[in-house]
Amino acid sequence: MAQPSAQVVKGASELRLVLGQLVRRLRAEYAFPVAQASVLSRLDREGAQTTSALAAAERVRPQSMAQTLAELETAGLIERRPDPGDRRRIQIELTALGRERVLEGRGRREDWLAAAIAAELSPDEQRALLAAVPLLQRVSGH
Repeated sequence: MAQPSAQVVKGASELRLVLGQLVRRLRAEYAFPVAQASVLSRLDREGAQTTSALAAAERVRPQSMAQTLAELETAGLIERRPDPGDRRRIQIELTALGRERVLEGRGRREDWLAAAIAAELSPDEQRALLAAVPLLQRVSGH
């Protein structure tokens, strides 16, 4: 693999900073604390999971995940059910209300971002930004 040029290194640093700012701004649109929103989004994307699997995926202690799940359950956003393959294990899944809240939040963040792009960028800049999306997906490994 070739060494990146000084220009690429500088650009990578600037990209990291601006992506961090963008993520923080999008997080401001969450209706839930970030830990809860992350769990809800993961359950929506990946389906039912155990507490330990969620803790590992979110890189938190099982005790911390148990607290987050208790708060989400109290709010009626998740429910627990026995694993059909192993009734000793408990699966966590979104309720209908939880799925509705995830979709509302996602829509709010997408609406904010689309409005910001439309307001701040010219049509040519919008096209350039959208053309960069597949490149960013490749860099991120997706």
